[in-house]
Amino acid sequence: MKEFLISFLVFGTVIIAMAVGVIFGRKAIQGSCGGAGGGACVCTKKCDKRKRAEAEALENSSNI
Repeated sequence: MKEFLISFLVFGTVIIAMAVGVIFGRKAIQGSCGGAGGGACVCTKKCDKRKRAEAEALENSSNI
């Protein structure tokens, strides 16, 4: 039980620290550009992978 409480406190502290960092940093949490589902890119500066994917999509749409 003691290990569980220690683990819970450590994880809780990390989560709170990340939340405070996001609140005061005012930046969106960044992940891969487009995410796992390939959704809309929310990056402020698009990564090279996303730029290539958009260029290919534009090229494919103009070939139709």
